[in-house]
Formats: sequence, structure tokens, C-alpha cells
Amino acid sequence: MDNSFAPGLSAKCWGYNGVCHGPTIEAVEGDHVRVYVTNKLGAPTTVHWHGIYLPAGMDGIGGLNQRAIAPGETFMYEWTFRQHGTFMYHSHHDEMTQMAMGMTGMIVVHPRNPPKGYAVDRDFVIMLSEWKIVPGTSRPDPNEMSDFNILTMNAKAFPGTVPLVCKTGDRVRIRLGNLSAMDHHPIHLHGFHFKITATDGGRLPASAQWPETTVLVPTGSTRDVEFIADEPGDWAMHCHMTHHVMNQMGHEIPNTMGVEAGSVDARAGHLLPGYMTMGQQGMGEMALMGMKVPDNSIPMVGGKGPHDYITMGGMFTIVKVRDGLTSYDDPGWYDNPPGTQADVARPEDLARDGIKL
Repeated sequence: MDNSFAPGLSAKCWGYNGVCHGPTIEAVEGDHVRVYVTNKLGAPTTVHWHGIYLPAGMDGIGGLNQRAIAPGETFMYEWTFRQHGTFMYHSHHDEMTQMAMGMTGMIVVHPRNPPKGYAVDRDFVIMLSEWKIVPGTSRPDPNEMSDFNILTMNAKAFPGTVPLVCKTGDRVRIRLGNLSAMDHHPIHLHGFHFKITATDGGRLPASAQWPETTVLVPTGSTRDVEFIADEPGDWAMHCHMTHHVMNQMGHEIPNTMGVEAGSVDARAGHLLPGYMTMGQQGMGEMALMGMKVPDNSIPMVGGKGPHDYITMGGMFTIVKVRDGLTSYDDPGWYDNPPGTQADVARPEDLARDGIKL
């Protein structure tokens, strides 16, 4: 299937029910479920129900719990949910290949008898993933071990990610799952603090929940966080590993920070027309240059914002909090009230505060 990661970048991925990642499975504690899996791949596969209590024969490890599902076969998995929380599912046959191609998904199980304080107004589910897609190509590279260049939330990289829209005063839960091949992700939310309320091992007692602005989501784990969206605005939420908020970043580029290029560009231009030394002052302005990129590729840094270019890509999205919403459609960019937005310092302000430049 074709998965669009961001405008200008798509790839042929694998998934479930025609989507990558697979659809979120939602149930209630105590539900008895059957899942039929038809294998339309050209290779065997299985499905593992990550973190779920079930009979060993339903756990989905190819060769250990069952024989693999051959191409064209349909298998049935069946169990009763004996827990509630946030979980995941993924292939457990040739995991390196099949998970790297997108065969993952999320599971949300609600409590049969919700405890006090469980209800929320907005309940978001985000799968964190990493991919290697060489610029100009159209398939993820499942053999990559370290140099991942597309970091995603729900298989989207900014500016392709979907904003999280909330009404002022909403109680918000964000369920984060990480099935990246090699990396943990410290997810940081601007503008608020949240409480970490659950792991894939279950909900934490109120006495064990703690406040943070960043939650580390280890690979193979889930974390639930909750907060009150009590401040209107557009608030960034992103992985705080700085290379995880870049798109298709190459790591074999010479370091030119502080280099005085002098006449190098003019001299090199005779051999390489259009040559230009870059990166002496960082990479933030490169996206504004309008340089051509290979087909099916995107610039390393983000997209247009309301005031300037947003120099973040990858694992980045925006929590949009608004007063008086009548729907949760994207409300567009936030209009900061007068006097609440940073701008050029006026001479009279500098003088008032005794600042000499």
C-alpha cells in the first residue's frame, strides 16, 4: 500500500486492513474477541498482541506459539480481555522486516467499571515509529540499524502530522506507543505539565502518578499522560531528540560550521555549476532556499507557520487549544492577543530597562 508520510513523500509500506499503521483496536475489559488475519503478503506472517493477557497459543510468536500464517491463509485469534489500558500489536515473524515496513498498530481497552477520574474529554492515540527511506526511493529499508531518517507520529512526519485539537478546559489523555526499531523517544509538550497515569503494565494509582513536561517512551512500551488544556494557543509536542525532528537528514555531510567559504563557491562553480557552500551558520534557513530535492523526497526541516518557517520536521505535531470550539476540526493558526507575542524590542523598552546594545 502507499503511505503518505508528508506532502511530497510517500512509500510502499505494509500494514493491516489497507492502512499503515493498522487501525486502532478498541474494546472494553471483559469483551470476548475474535480477530481473523488473512495474509496477503508474499511471505509468512503472524500477529502478536503486545502486552495482552491471553492463552499462550494466541500470543502470535511464529514457531513458538503457532506455525506462521502462509500467504493466502486466514488464521483466527480469540481471547477475553482481562485488563484495561493501552497496548499494541505487530508482526512477530521476520520482525525486523515486517515491522520496519509498517506492520504495527495500537490497542485501547477501556475499563468495564471506570474508576473515579478516568473520564476525559479528548483521548488521543499516537504510535511512534522510525524509518529509513533513502531520498528518491519509494520503499522503507528494513535492514537499517541506526541511521533512521523519517521519524513519525501515526506514520506521518511534520508537516504531514495531524494536530491535536482541544477546547479550553478539556481534560486530555494522550496514549503513546513506541514500536521504533532502535530508539526511545522523550516526548515533550509545550505550555502544560501532565501526569503520567499509565504504562503498558496498567494504570498507576493516583499516589504513584507524577508531573512531567516530557515523558520517555521506551521502545516496545506505551505511556498514558493526562492534563487540563487550560491555556489557549498553538503548543508544540515533539520528540526532544533533535535529530528526530528532522526529515531525511543525511549524516555523512562534512561539518562546515564557522567555515569562511571566501571564493570557494565562485571557483567551484566552474566545475559544478550552482555550487554553494552551506551550513556555516546552521541549517534553519535551508528550507527557504527553494532548492530542488530528489523526486519523492522532502526538505530536512518542517513547513510554513503563521509567522515564519517552522524549522522542525519528523516527530512533531501541534496541540491546538481554543476557546468556544463548536467542533474539533482543525481551527487553523492561533491569533495571539495583543501584548502576548514576542516581537522586536523597541528603543524605549530597552531604555526603560537599562539595556545598552
